[in-house]
Amino acid sequence: MSTSFWNTIKYSPALLGASLLVANSAYGAPSLEESSTETKVAPQELTVAQATGESNSEILQQINIYNNQGTDVDSIDQVTSVSQLRDVSPGDWAYEALRSLVERYGCIAGYPNRTFRGNRATTRYEFAAGLNACLNQIERLIAASTADFITREDLETLQRLIQEFEAELATLGARVDNLEGRVAFLEDHQFSTTTKLKGEVLFTFAGAFGEKQADDDVRGEIDDDDENQVGIDENITLSNRVRLIFDTSFTGKDRLRTRLQAGNFTKLSGDVTGTDMARLGHDADGGNDVEITKLYYRFPIGTKFTAYVGTADLDIDDIFDPTNPWLESSGSGALSRFNRRNPVTYRGPEGAGGGFTYKFSDALSLSLLYLADGDDAPSPAQKDGLFNGAYSAGAQLGISPIDNLELSLTYVRSYQPGGDVNLSGSTGSSLAKEPFGEEVATSANRFGAQASFRLTEQIHIGGWFGYIDAIAEDDFIHENGEIVEEGDNADIFTWAANLSFIDLGKEGAVFSIAGGVPPRATEIDGTDAEDDDTSYLIEAQYKFPITNNIMITPGAYVIFNPNHDDDNDTIWVGAIRTTFKF
Repeated sequence: MSTSFWNTIKYSPALLGASLLVANSAYGAPSLEESSTETKVAPQELTVAQATGESNSEILQQINIYNNQGTDVDSIDQVTSVSQLRDVSPGDWAYEALRSLVERYGCIAGYPNRTFRGNRATTRYEFAAGLNACLNQIERLIAASTADFITREDLETLQRLIQEFEAELATLGARVDNLEGRVAFLEDHQFSTTTKLKGEVLFTFAGAFGEKQADDDVRGEIDDDDENQVGIDENITLSNRVRLIFDTSFTGKDRLRTRLQAGNFTKLSGDVTGTDMARLGHDADGGNDVEITKLYYRFPIGTKFTAYVGTADLDIDDIFDPTNPWLESSGSGALSRFNRRNPVTYRGPEGAGGGFTYKFSDALSLSLLYLADGDDAPSPAQKDGLFNGAYSAGAQLGISPIDNLELSLTYVRSYQPGGDVNLSGSTGSSLAKEPFGEEVATSANRFGAQASFRLTEQIHIGGWFGYIDAIAEDDFIHENGEIVEEGDNADIFTWAANLSFIDLGKEGAVFSIAGGVPPRATEIDGTDAEDDDTSYLIEAQYKFPITNNIMITPGAYVIFNPNHDDDNDTIWVGAIRTTFKF
């Protein structure tokens, strides 16, 4: 019920006084509100059927609430005259006065279905509410510059009725104040804790093809004729990944995300192809054991800040925008692991910690994060914990100078202890992954520049460039006699570009071509080992929606010179991914 109606109940005498002042001005005075147009309404043009149904329907609903003397009724009757208001006798002056006002000004229209419970007694409170309806109607007529139609006698009648029912009007006003307070409380606390369940299921047919597995003996002589180089088992596999996501909100603006995952993929690296470059972008393993693979809380601070804190698989790309909208998702993006996002800045030690994003405007934002390795963070061991183990600390500046262009500049400082070094996020060569050897603790300064540009409604281009300045944190002597000294440096580069055609063949379908150079170590202090050649990974895929909840993505990618060595044979990977979402 509108606030203006309730305030009118409480302040009816004051409104009537204002009406009297208007009426005393020769009946032709302008309305209480300034108006440049004067409109006249003839008495016969106002009927009960023309009454303001919305406001007075609310009035009669309130009448029903405050009627403490009524009994159950067996029928619903139509109001055609005030004579059906039984509690006020036709012989009473108040009855006749209200009847006259109703018929002249159309004060009461009835309930929303234009009926009134005529066989229920009308209390003085109900009568007072009806009186207030007439006062509201007359006030509206005055405000609409029809004050010359309202007579002095009617205003005097209203004054007398208000005086006679002053106590009831005051009581109604007090009850309205109480109701308004309760409504305000409910409005302020109307959001209840809500959890939404979302699910994603992937079925993937996949297979790797090529003459031989890639040799990755980075600190020895690669020999294409080496009998230890085995062939690739050209088998087709069928694997699955299942995710159940529980998003809980306590205020309507925050989100507690809990994700359960199970999968049974075999990674197309190691003993399968000999290179991480061949990995799929959604190859969850684990023998279909169910695990918590995401647990974090996101909440706003004011209107500009969004904060994040998590304990399980809070990843860099949960806080930093990868700026690769059509290929970033593991369930509906690129088939290859490399083409999903810049691996040197968005793949690193992560899992537990926090961060925030500050949005200066729609065109500019700043994000900061600190994440520890998810396995190290809960451990109290000397070189583990939140601050003594592997970590990533970084910042990203997001820029959108025009509507269709998004840019991001990213810096991440990372540290990984010996035995746990992986600078490339398992997307490049072994030297790019651990340039000083897996035994040497390594820190890194990681830099990335990403761009996403929508040329037209149907054509989108994007890409990235990444660089790592890796630093050895230990001294170490390799079996081949190479010496690594603390402070040695290594340079690692990567880049990629992609082109997507949106709504190609069907609304929601996307055809994408993507490719680039996976992370490559170009120079390493203290050793002759480096990536002498250059690998190129090129991918094509077509994402086609079958229904709103089912999507199929056939595609393939090829790796030339795997592990950045042209002595290695070309490797092909084909896949058909079916995505179910609910």
